[in-house]
Amino acid sequence: DGPNELRPPRGTPECVKFGRQLAGGLQCLMWVAAAICLIAYGVQEGEGDRGSSDNLYLAIALIAVVVVTGCFGYYQEFKSTNIIASFKNLVPQQATVIREGDKLQINANELVVGDLVEIKGGDRVPADIRIISAQGCKVDNSSLTGESEPQTRSPECTHDSPLETRNIAFFSTMCLEGTAMGLVINTGDRTIIGRIASLASGVENEKTPIAIEIEHFVDIIAGLAIFFGATFFVVAMVIGYPFLRAMVFFMAIVVAYVPEGLLATVTVCLSLTAKRLARKNCVVKNLEAVETLGSTSVICSDKTGTLTQNRMTVAHLWFDNQIHTADTTEDQSGQSFDQSSETWTMLSRVVTLCNRAQFKPGQDNVPVAKREVIGDASETALLKFAEVTVGSVSEARGRFPKVAELPFNSTNKMGPRCPGRGPRYLGWGQD
Repeated sequence: DGPNELRPPRGTPECVKFGRQLAGGLQCLMWVAAAICLIAYGVQEGEGDRGSSDNLYLAIALIAVVVVTGCFGYYQEFKSTNIIASFKNLVPQQATVIREGDKLQINANELVVGDLVEIKGGDRVPADIRIISAQGCKVDNSSLTGESEPQTRSPECTHDSPLETRNIAFFSTMCLEGTAMGLVINTGDRTIIGRIASLASGVENEKTPIAIEIEHFVDIIAGLAIFFGATFFVVAMVIGYPFLRAMVFFMAIVVAYVPEGLLATVTVCLSLTAKRLARKNCVVKNLEAVETLGSTSVICSDKTGTLTQNRMTVAHLWFDNQIHTADTTEDQSGQSFDQSSETWTMLSRVVTLCNRAQFKPGQDNVPVAKREVIGDASETALLKFAEVTVGSVSEARGRFPKVAELPFNSTNKMGPRCPGRGPRYLGWGQD
């Protein structure tokens, strides 16, 4: 079936991209001006007037400005496209899959039809899957169906339509809370979102505000140039100028109306702004988008507006009505807290058992702080903390096999788990 990813639309050849940079609104006006200058130079040469080559030099200058500014724009687009393409390989989407009884975390594009996939709150559904088990699972289908309310997912088939039934989760939708397991039924372009993407790929991009303004400006300049050029051409013919001289007069007026320096000025200003944004780690894909970004008055972000590595560490514990400081150093060389309390023993069991995170296999010789974990950031921090302070988490879980579990979510703010032997423990979490 090929990789589990949406096939990108057919790319534009590089020669076409470069040609577009040479054939914009202002560029076309300057090409016309250069052609008129060459015609005027040819007319002068035909009449035997070899004393002046101003029109030839002006034509060469106009062509040089168009080519140089076109190279500027093409280079910026080429560089940004390569950077954005490298981001896709830098941070591939991960999926938790169960193969031959082992839970693995693989790149989502390696999924195939029939794989058993596990999703939890905060995960993006890696393919179209049929739910076979779920615990409080809700997904956000707003990007697909327009439903703003979270949609419950369960193993029961509740509708004949795949878009309406509860036992289907769709590729690229977000799991908001709970957990679910399902079988992959469609991948890549065969998914529902893949079919929509193939239809949407034919839609042309809208013009940027600056492109619209430049086109409007070119129309005005061209209209004025032709109007005044034609007016003076008629006047020249009326007062007795030869036809060729009147035509040269007409072409000179048209060329004089062309703002030769505007194209270079706009390109240089946008390029300098793009370079300043690049220093702030903001990649500009299209030079004209710089002006669009500059037109924004409000930028929406999360409540903190900060970027993190999504890594958490247990720093403090509260038990026996006291706040205890945990060791946050990577080599565990800091001061440890008192672990002789019976309350700590109970708390450590909760941290160990009421936790869905687990280490990837084959990392026994890797320091705990650097081990890769399958699970969200908060449970990963608790797992590593328990592994360091309590000991082997896998052995502790082996002594208390899971019978039932209610995954943690922001509504209940707790995650109870019932082990097969021993007392029942309850894990709590507060947003």
